[in-house]
Amino acid sequence: MITLLLIFLNIIVYFIVPYANYSSFGLNISFFKGDYWQILSSMFLHSGLTHLILNMIMLFQFGSILERYLGKIYFLLVYFIGGILCSLLSVVYIYFFDSNVNLIGASGAICVLMGYFAFLDRKSTLGIIVAILLMSFIPLTIGVNIAWYEHIFGFICGFVLAKTISIKKCF
Repeated sequence: MITLLLIFLNIIVYFIVPYANYSSFGLNISFFKGDYWQILSSMFLHSGLTHLILNMIMLFQFGSILERYLGKIYFLLVYFIGGILCSLLSVVYIYFFDSNVNLIGASGAICVLMGYFAFLDRKSTLGIIVAILLMSFIPLTIGVNIAWYEHIFGFICGFVLAKTISIKKCF
Protein backbone atom coordinates (compact mmCIF):
# COMPACT_ATOMS: atom_id res chain seq x y z
CA MET A 1 0.00 0.00 0.00
CA ILE A 2 2.72 2.52 0.99
CA THR A 3 4.88 1.40 -1.93
CA LEU A 4 1.99 2.02 -4.32
CA LEU A 5 1.38 5.41 -2.71
CA LEU A 6 5.05 6.36 -3.27
CA ILE A 7 4.80 5.24 -6.88
CA PHE A 8 1.61 7.25 -7.32
CA LEU A 9 3.25 10.37 -5.80
CA ASN A 10 6.24 10.05 -8.13
CA ILE A 11 3.94 9.74 -11.15
CA ILE A 12 1.81 12.71 -10.07
CA VAL A 13 4.88 14.90 -9.48
CA TYR A 14 6.29 13.89 -12.87
CA PHE A 15 3.17 15.10 -14.65
CA ILE A 16 2.51 18.18 -12.48
CA VAL A 17 5.92 19.81 -11.93
CA PRO A 18 7.18 21.44 -15.13
CA TYR A 19 10.71 20.52 -16.16
CA ALA A 20 11.59 24.23 -16.00
CA ASN A 21 11.22 24.09 -12.18
CA TYR A 22 13.68 21.23 -11.80
CA SER A 23 16.54 23.59 -10.98
CA SER A 24 14.57 24.81 -7.96
CA PHE A 25 13.54 21.37 -6.72
CA GLY A 26 16.40 19.15 -7.88
CA LEU A 27 19.37 18.72 -5.56
CA ASN A 28 22.08 21.18 -6.52
CA ILE A 29 24.53 23.72 -5.16
CA SER A 30 21.59 26.00 -4.19
CA PHE A 31 21.08 23.69 -1.23
CA PHE A 32 24.03 25.47 0.42
CA LYS A 33 22.30 28.83 -0.15
CA GLY A 34 19.21 27.78 1.84
CA ASP A 35 17.20 25.62 -0.59
CA TYR A 36 17.03 22.82 1.97
CA TRP A 37 13.79 21.34 0.60
CA GLN A 38 15.85 19.96 -2.30
CA ILE A 39 16.97 17.09 -0.06
CA LEU A 40 13.42 15.74 -0.22
CA SER A 41 11.92 17.25 -3.39
CA SER A 42 14.66 15.86 -5.62
CA MET A 43 13.55 12.33 -4.69
CA PHE A 44 10.27 12.84 -6.58
CA LEU A 45 11.57 14.34 -9.84
CA HIS A 46 12.56 12.35 -12.95
CA SER A 47 14.27 13.40 -16.16
CA GLY A 48 11.92 11.53 -18.47
CA LEU A 49 9.35 8.79 -18.73
CA THR A 50 12.00 6.05 -19.05
CA HIS A 51 13.75 7.29 -15.89
CA LEU A 52 10.43 7.35 -14.03
CA ILE A 53 9.32 3.90 -15.22
CA LEU A 54 12.64 2.20 -14.44
CA ASN A 55 12.74 3.73 -10.96
CA MET A 56 9.13 2.79 -10.25
CA ILE A 57 9.72 -0.82 -11.33
CA MET A 58 12.64 -1.05 -8.89
CA LEU A 59 10.63 0.70 -6.17
CA PHE A 60 7.79 -1.77 -6.65
CA GLN A 61 10.13 -4.76 -6.65
CA PHE A 62 12.05 -3.93 -3.47
CA GLY A 63 9.43 -1.76 -1.79
CA SER A 64 6.72 -4.43 -1.91
CA ILE A 65 8.95 -6.98 -0.23
CA LEU A 66 10.35 -4.67 2.42
CA GLU A 67 7.01 -3.05 3.20
CA ARG A 68 5.53 -6.46 4.01
CA TYR A 69 8.60 -7.41 6.03
CA LEU A 70 9.10 -4.15 7.95
CA GLY A 71 5.54 -2.88 8.21
CA LYS A 72 4.24 0.39 6.79
CA ILE A 73 5.68 2.86 9.32
CA TYR A 74 9.14 1.34 9.59
CA PHE A 75 9.30 0.96 5.80
CA LEU A 76 8.48 4.67 5.36
CA LEU A 77 11.14 5.60 7.90
CA VAL A 78 13.77 3.52 6.13
CA TYR A 79 12.79 4.97 2.75
CA PHE A 80 12.82 8.62 3.82
CA ILE A 81 15.62 8.58 6.40
CA GLY A 82 17.79 6.57 4.03
CA GLY A 83 16.83 8.75 1.07
CA ILE A 84 17.63 11.93 2.99
CA LEU A 85 20.97 10.54 4.20
CA CYS A 86 21.79 9.55 0.63
CA SER A 87 20.85 13.04 -0.59
CA LEU A 88 23.05 14.65 2.06
CA LEU A 89 26.03 12.55 1.01
CA SER A 90 25.30 13.33 -2.63
CA VAL A 91 25.10 17.09 -2.07
CA VAL A 92 28.47 16.96 -0.32
CA TYR A 93 29.84 15.13 -3.38
CA ILE A 94 28.27 17.78 -5.63
CA TYR A 95 29.82 20.58 -3.55
CA PHE A 96 33.33 19.17 -3.76
CA PHE A 97 33.40 17.49 -7.17
CA ASP A 98 30.68 18.73 -9.55
CA SER A 99 28.88 21.94 -8.66
CA ASN A 100 27.01 22.01 -11.98
CA VAL A 101 24.88 18.95 -11.16
CA ASN A 102 21.12 19.09 -10.64
CA LEU A 103 20.37 15.72 -9.10
CA ILE A 104 16.89 14.26 -9.55
CA GLY A 105 15.29 10.86 -9.12
CA ALA A 106 14.16 8.32 -6.57
CA SER A 107 17.08 6.00 -7.25
CA GLY A 108 19.01 7.00 -4.13
CA ALA A 109 16.10 6.03 -1.86
CA ILE A 110 15.50 2.91 -3.96
CA CYS A 111 19.15 1.92 -3.57
CA VAL A 112 18.64 2.36 0.19
CA LEU A 113 15.96 -0.31 -0.06
CA MET A 114 18.28 -2.49 -2.12
CA GLY A 115 21.03 -2.11 0.49
CA TYR A 116 18.61 -2.92 3.29
CA PHE A 117 17.39 -5.99 1.41
CA ALA A 118 20.99 -7.08 0.71
CA PHE A 119 21.71 -7.01 4.43
CA LEU A 120 18.63 -9.09 5.24
CA ASP A 121 19.15 -11.64 2.47
CA ARG A 122 22.89 -12.23 2.41
CA LYS A 123 22.59 -14.66 -0.53
CA SER A 124 21.45 -11.76 -2.71
CA THR A 125 24.10 -9.25 -1.58
CA LEU A 126 26.63 -9.88 -4.34
CA GLY A 127 23.94 -9.86 -7.04
CA ILE A 128 22.52 -6.57 -5.78
CA ILE A 129 25.98 -4.99 -5.63
CA VAL A 130 26.63 -6.09 -9.23
CA ALA A 131 23.23 -4.72 -10.31
CA ILE A 132 23.94 -1.35 -8.67
CA LEU A 133 27.38 -1.15 -10.28
CA LEU A 134 25.93 -2.04 -13.69
CA MET A 135 23.07 0.46 -13.46
CA SER A 136 25.54 3.08 -12.24
CA PHE A 137 28.35 2.71 -14.74
CA ILE A 138 26.98 1.12 -17.94
CA PRO A 139 24.92 4.24 -18.80
CA LEU A 140 28.06 6.38 -18.42
CA THR A 141 29.84 4.30 -21.07
CA ILE A 142 27.15 5.19 -23.60
CA GLY A 143 27.04 8.86 -22.67
CA VAL A 144 24.00 8.90 -20.38
CA ASN A 145 24.51 11.31 -17.48
CA ILE A 146 23.78 9.41 -14.28
CA ALA A 147 24.46 10.07 -10.61
CA TRP A 148 26.41 6.87 -10.00
CA TYR A 149 27.54 8.12 -6.58
CA GLU A 150 23.95 8.44 -5.40
CA HIS A 151 23.33 4.76 -6.16
CA ILE A 152 26.40 3.74 -4.20
CA PHE A 153 25.64 6.10 -1.30
CA GLY A 154 22.07 4.76 -1.23
CA PHE A 155 23.19 1.14 -1.07
CA ILE A 156 25.65 1.92 1.72
CA CYS A 157 23.03 3.90 3.68
CA GLY A 158 20.51 1.05 3.37
CA PHE A 159 23.02 -1.59 4.40
CA VAL A 160 24.16 0.46 7.40
CA LEU A 161 20.57 1.26 8.43
CA ALA A 162 19.70 -2.44 8.31
CA LYS A 163 22.81 -3.34 10.30
CA THR A 164 22.23 -0.74 12.99
CA ILE A 165 18.43 -0.74 13.41
CA SER A 166 17.28 -3.95 11.78
CA ILE A 167 14.09 -5.58 12.98
CA LYS A 168 15.00 -8.99 14.32
CA LYS A 169 13.09 -11.34 12.02
CA CYS A 170 14.22 -14.28 9.96
CA PHE A 171 14.08 -13.51 6.26
